Amino acid sequence: MRFKILGPVEAVAPGSDAPGLAPRHRAVLAYLLLHAGAPISTDRLIDAMWGPLPPDSARAQIQTTIAAIRRMLRASDADRMLATRPAGYVITPEPGQLDLDEFTSLTAKAADVSDDAGETADQIRAALALWRGEPLAGITAHYVQGARARLNGQLLTAVERLAELELARGRHDDLIDELSVHAAAHPLRERLCCQLMLALHRAGRQTDALQVARTFRETLAEEQGLDPGHAFIKLEQDILRDAPDLRPPVTAPPKPQGINFLPYDVPDFTGREDELDGLIRLWSGNNGGVVTISAIDGMAGVGKTTLAVHAGHRLADHFPDGQLFIDLQAHTAGQAPLDAGAALEILLGQLGLAAQHIPASVADRAALWRSELSGRRVLAVLDNALGAEQVRPLLPGASRALILITSRRRLTDLDGAHALSLDVLPAAEAVELFTAIVGERAAAEPLAVLDVLQLCGFLPLAVRIAAARLHHRPRWTVAYLADRLRDQRRRLSELATSERGVAAAFTLSYEQLTEDQQRMFRLLGLQPGRDISPEAASALADLPLEQAETLLEDLLDAHVLTQHQLGRYTFHDLLREHALATAAAEEPPNAQREALGRLFHHYLHLASAAIDHLYPEGKDRRPRIPAPDAPAWPPQDEAEAITWLDGERANLMATGQYAAEHDWLPHTSQLAATLHRYLLGHAHQADALALNGLALRAARSSGDTAAEARTLIDRGQVYFWWHGAYEQAAEHYRNALDLARGIGDQGAAAGALQALGAVSRRRREYDQAHDHSARALELFRELGDRVGAARCLTDLGIVHECQGRYEDAHEHHRQALNVHRETGSRIGQTVVLNNIGLVYQRQGRYDEARHHHHQALELSRRFDFPGDEAESLNALAEAARSMGDLARAAAEHDTALTLAREFSYRPEQARAHDGLAHVHRDLGRIDLAHDHARQALDLYTALAVPEADEIRAFLTGLPPIADEPGQPEVSTADRPS
Repeated sequence: MRFKILGPVEAVAPGSDAPGLAPRHRAVLAYLLLHAGAPISTDRLIDAMWGPLPPDSARAQIQTTIAAIRRMLRASDADRMLATRPAGYVITPEPGQLDLDEFTSLTAKAADVSDDAGETADQIRAALALWRGEPLAGITAHYVQGARARLNGQLLTAVERLAELELARGRHDDLIDELSVHAAAHPLRERLCCQLMLALHRAGRQTDALQVARTFRETLAEEQGLDPGHAFIKLEQDILRDAPDLRPPVTAPPKPQGINFLPYDVPDFTGREDELDGLIRLWSGNNGGVVTISAIDGMAGVGKTTLAVHAGHRLADHFPDGQLFIDLQAHTAGQAPLDAGAALEILLGQLGLAAQHIPASVADRAALWRSELSGRRVLAVLDNALGAEQVRPLLPGASRALILITSRRRLTDLDGAHALSLDVLPAAEAVELFTAIVGERAAAEPLAVLDVLQLCGFLPLAVRIAAARLHHRPRWTVAYLADRLRDQRRRLSELATSERGVAAAFTLSYEQLTEDQQRMFRLLGLQPGRDISPEAASALADLPLEQAETLLEDLLDAHVLTQHQLGRYTFHDLLREHALATAAAEEPPNAQREALGRLFHHYLHLASAAIDHLYPEGKDRRPRIPAPDAPAWPPQDEAEAITWLDGERANLMATGQYAAEHDWLPHTSQLAATLHRYLLGHAHQADALALNGLALRAARSSGDTAAEARTLIDRGQVYFWWHGAYEQAAEHYRNALDLARGIGDQGAAAGALQALGAVSRRRREYDQAHDHSARALELFRELGDRVGAARCLTDLGIVHECQGRYEDAHEHHRQALNVHRETGSRIGQTVVLNNIGLVYQRQGRYDEARHHHHQALELSRRFDFPGDEAESLNALAEAARSMGDLARAAAEHDTALTLAREFSYRPEQARAHDGLAHVHRDLGRIDLAHDHARQALDLYTALAVPEADEIRAFLTGLPPIADEPGQPEVSTADRPS
């Protein structure tokens, strides 16, 4: 006998002719079975059947029903199962007679099997197999709705527990159909919905997962007016961003079945989890239903074959009909690439076909290959492919196969293939690989390990070779290995063994290039910068832009170049060294110098054009660079100019240094003079000093006294404006003045005098400052240099302001401003507007002062003058404080301080701290006032300016800080208002 309590309630007695039970009888029997083993009174049965309003005949119906159930049980020889007790009727099925008991027993047993997830899942599946549709189907009684809900709850709890186990085992594919059925039947079950979403996402069906989420949200809102819980929302967001936490668990590689031609899977394989997960999801997303092709490309030595073989071993269990491998020999030393016919012969042989059964023609072999794979689940690694043309005949037709192709070229012509481009290892994975090979010595020298990996460029082949060398040389330390690799002349030779080497791998890639591609590769090795644009490559190779860009893209596809930014191409560090060595060996010296000359002229010409857009007022003072013979593409406006300069700054600095070290002295001097205003005005003071230093040595080496004098002035300006090193700046200016007077260079002499005037003014030596500026003004006017004269007028205006001669100050500033506007000098306008504002502040005309400071601030931000922006902000803060707006003053000083710190602008840092000390004193924040005043004092003292005495006096006058030991509490009445 078997009671199908989970479906229609029936009593099955083989060979019995017992009549079936009426619907009311089945309802009573079901209620008794749901409470098997417990006494059920007649009143309780009446309540269960009809609720609070039973019919008058209810008791009689119950008695009739019990009699009918007894007859059914008697006919099945089970009449002892139902007994009458003082407390009511008791039904006691024997083991195996009630499926609800069996379901409960199996799920309870599954809860105890916690160590073996597979056994636990099997127990739950056995329990779920007992279900046959809707619980208590066809039964109508008062108790049914609640009982059915409880039974369904038990079912869904078991389903969710099973899903949890299977997801943890990585068996998401097997769950999707099952979960979809239950989720459709119970659309408001949030945990069930989440498990279905996760299973779909892990199977590569992100869109379907998000659709399930949307449906749940809409149903929940429509039927219950609620929003999903926190766990649901987090899962939905994680699916949107493909969070690593959602990936399937990593399991041990399955044991391969059937034929297996995969090479040895290295035991120290590390990292590449994202790439492996992607390959597994790619296969899982297809459900094994169609052929899946993944083309793994990357530079030589990046680990393409290692990854493909490891992935093959990980996935082998999914391909019981075999795992195949073939080396297509595109980059195998001493071997020509395999043609399609030879490759197909090898692959068909691996499938077990005898040589006499393999046809002669490539077309017939390809057809046979597709036929053989049509009924098999096979994984094949096509390694070391030359290009799409070589592998296209090797692809299956309708098949449940996974094809992994590795190539040093991007297989862009292989339609339908999933592309996976490998980059070098992340630092953490490279450390893990190195340590796995080297052992304890790596753990003892972590910083040296990072040095070695950096010198290897995090390239897996280089890391493996370096680690292997260290492993077999027990007396070497990691630091010693790093020192050997640091020598660029021998680095590539160090990264080689008797059987393999980085340089050898690179050479094979180089040999597969066309002649034009090889020439571009060699010339790119010569350029000293870190990356290159198509325009610069066009100049370097003396080629039309379109042809140069095509060659760059070809080299990118061949993975001898990389691209980390749109429109810019670069080498891996080791490939750069190989390209340079190849150029030295194959490119004539005169051709090398001519190529570099074209590149340097290109950079210098475009830099000059860009600077002319940004600082048009200085055109006549900078070197004039003629246009190159080949077409150039200079910036067309201010925005393009700043973009080009910012993008090429590192390359410009590299060419300046290279030129200084390789007898291109005029180029270094011209580049420094051209870039000075940009580097000074845009807070690149370190680059400015470095390039000035190179230009100064170049000028002295070549005996160019005029260039030396002007470079000294430029160098002094960096020390003056950004570092506040006034004595160092003054020394450069005095030396420049002596040199200029010695050769009669009136322009340089005027510039040096004007700069010395600024130093004297900063030291509050106003008479001397006036004399220097006035003499410089006279010289500039004699030379017809309006911009130089305007700068002197500004300096004189500042002196008059400091001496309280405000009308004279206004007049000088007005004249200077007119000239700067006429000549288009934005930096000049910014400086003058700030100084006019300061004069108005001195006069107590704060609204007018703020108006001018705002104009200066707008200009400095528009044209990216961070130093002038900090000055404008400090000036606005001082005006706000004078007007009683302390909150505004504190905010402006804070912003100025942040900006000045970011760009190491020490004078404005000191000014901001000074202003904040006064603002916080006025606000009664004595501790903050002390803190800022001390920082201002430190900076002013280092700058050796008179403001140090003033802030020291301010500190002395401040009330003591309340919580300092031995200091009294400051009362509110004692605080300044």
